[in-house]
Parts: sequence; structure tokens; C-alpha cells
Amino acid sequence: MTARTLFVTGTDTAVGKTRVAGALIRAARRNGIRVCGWKPVATGCERSADGLRNADALALQAAAGTSEPYELLNPCAYAPAVAPHLAAELARRPIRIAELDRVHRELAQRYELIVAEGAGGWRVPLDQAWTLGAWVAEREWPVLLTVGVRLGCLNHAMLTAEAIARDTQLAGWVGNVLPPPMELLEENLGTLRARLAAPCWGVVPAGSEDAADGAALGDALDRWRRIRPPESLLPADPRP
Repeated sequence: MTARTLFVTGTDTAVGKTRVAGALIRAARRNGIRVCGWKPVATGCERSADGLRNADALALQAAAGTSEPYELLNPCAYAPAVAPHLAAELARRPIRIAELDRVHRELAQRYELIVAEGAGGWRVPLDQAWTLGAWVAEREWPVLLTVGVRLGCLNHAMLTAEAIARDTQLAGWVGNVLPPPMELLEENLGTLRARLAAPCWGVVPAGSEDAADGAALGDALDRWRRIRPPESLLPADPRP
């Protein structure tokens, strides 16, 4: 059977998706799960002797300890630090959905779990037709929402959660407290817990580099994996 895929998105860019995805990957490894981190689309990549490299993709690779070719772990890499569809236009290298699907199928044959990290937020465009969220939803991958906990997060989190839930399964959410911690932090987290229909997988405190590796995220991941997904969420058998 091919891997289950969990897609990590966020309420915005720079809200802690990589931190949360990396923590989940490390928790999976501690539990003996063959896991792969995947960054299908990345912008703001740095040029190196080996080609374009993205810091988030490299962080996921390090967390998983995989030796896969970089081109599989980040098949669409762009230098401009702009939205994916604009970066693709500037590079004259479109994001090809069929290629993303091909790479995912290849990785899915070798792992039990793929933790995929998005670029920006749920509705970020990939081209004139596709958004990142639409692509994920069509594949029926469950989604974990990273909430950047700061002033304005209540609106951003509720709108994003509603959009995800309309499209596919919202498996849960993680609060990543951004420095400096907002006023009435616990009250705001309580509001999120009360108003978001999906369960909270954990809260990452501000300024703690090790906090994302806490047991809460690992326990939530384990509980999620033990729930057999509906047939529509099972990966398709790629055999003819």
C-alpha cells in the first residue's frame, strides 16, 4: 500500500509551517514510521553549485533523514520570493500538475507517510487554473492548519479553516505562537479551540526551538494515523 499523505498549510506565509512539519516528521521517525518530508512548490530559493535550493525543503529533508534526490523533494523550485504562479511566469517554467503527481506517486511507493508542506496559504495560485488548495483537495489529502498566533489570527484561522473544510478534510490545527507573544494569548487560544471544528494538535510556544518536538504533536499524529481514513482518502492504486 502506498503512503498516506498529510498536507501542512498555514494561515499565511512565515507562520511556522516548516517548524510544524519538521516536528511531525521527527515524531514519526521516533515511532519507527518510514516518513518523507515533501515541499512540492517553493519560491525564494537560493542558487548553489547544485542548483536552486530552498531552506524549508532542506529542513524537511534533514528532519526525515532521507537521501532522495533534491529534485524529488522539491520538484518546483524558483528563485524569486514571490507567489508561485508569478515566480513560474518570471522563470518561464510553469508548474506542471502532472509532474507533481508523478513525483508524489514515486515517493509514495517508498514511505508509509508523506508530510507535505505548502507554499504560503491555502488559496495561493499555481497558475491560471489551479490553486495549491484545489490541487490538494482533488487528491483528497487531509490537511493540518498551522495558525500563526498573533494579532489578527482569529479571523485568518477561521476563514482558512472554513475554506479547507469546504474542499477536503481538515484533520486538525497547530498554534505556532509568534514573538512577541500577543496580549491575552491564552484567551485567544481558547477562542480558536472553541470556534475551529477540527482538534488542536498542539501549541508551539514562542522562542523555543525545541518546543515543536513536544509529545503533544507526536501523540496527535499517532492518533490520526490509527484512524483508518474513509475509502475516498485512501491513495489510489497506481497499478494498471
